[in-house]
Amino acid sequence: MTATMDRAGSSDDPLHEASREVADAAEALVDCWTRAGQNTPPRLSALQVRALLAVRRCPGVNLSRLADMVGVSVPAGSRLCDRLEAAGFLRRERAATDRREIGLFLTRDGGDSLHLLSELRAADLRAVLQRMSNEEREALLAGLRAYTRAAHPPDGDTADR
Repeated sequence: MTATMDRAGSSDDPLHEASREVADAAEALVDCWTRAGQNTPPRLSALQVRALLAVRRCPGVNLSRLADMVGVSVPAGSRLCDRLEAAGFLRRERAATDRREIGLFLTRDGGDSLHLLSELRAADLRAVLQRMSNEEREALLAGLRAYTRAAHPPDGDTADR
């Protein structure tokens, strides 16, 4: 419990309030982000979307690597892929170089679903951004860019998780 409290910080920590405000803002953003996935026909879970995005980023990825990328066990990843394959979003192919290796690829329907999801997310974000002034939008973008740089430094040193 102490380690958790130490990591969370105390109200005396000057970054504590800022981190709480960022967490609250992130919650609103994540809500907007995930709502689009629930409106994509058929309805996709956040985990299914993460898996499809990972396969799009790494065509031919194997099951164990995909499971690692989305943070599930290999058996859970296999069931996830079974459902996505049954829905027509994913296909499995034997690798040409190693017949024992199975690669995962998006189908046309899988790619189309991700494209629709991206469009729905952009529309939802646009609706929120329209309610902001130009100065607020510019400040938001500057802050998000700074956060991205800090979260993904060039040397790969990320914050403890």
